[in-house]
Amino acid sequence: MVSTVNVPDELRYSADHEWARQEEGRVRVGITDYAQDALGDIVFVQLPDLGAPVVAGQPLCELESTKSVSDVYAPLDGTVVEINSELVDQPQRVNEDPYGEGWICVIEVASLEGFKSLIGPEEYRKLLEA
Repeated sequence: MVSTVNVPDELRYSADHEWARQEEGRVRVGITDYAQDALGDIVFVQLPDLGAPVVAGQPLCELESTKSVSDVYAPLDGTVVEINSELVDQPQRVNEDPYGEGWICVIEVASLEGFKSLIGPEEYRKLLEA
């Protein structure tokens, strides 16, 4: 199962199964392929508010699936500057393309030091195998 999970090498990861992509001082955030598979079919996305301050490790938003309601945690401190509003009408995009069209939000971070502290792809793969 874990060997079939997509873990892109260019991303950083949290132990809570969020991914982060650095984009010109901002960080795009979503959930990993592993997380979307574990959740099952996502039927509703409660997006964070634009302008909302976020704290690493604290809830960022909620995903409702056919199995449960789950929190998505902020991988970094910062402010939400963009949300993927298309997920309101098409929550299944999180399942279909978790690293592309299924992204959740973009966070403006005060410092990219927190980004460096996220785990790399090899360490994330080891976490999944544990």
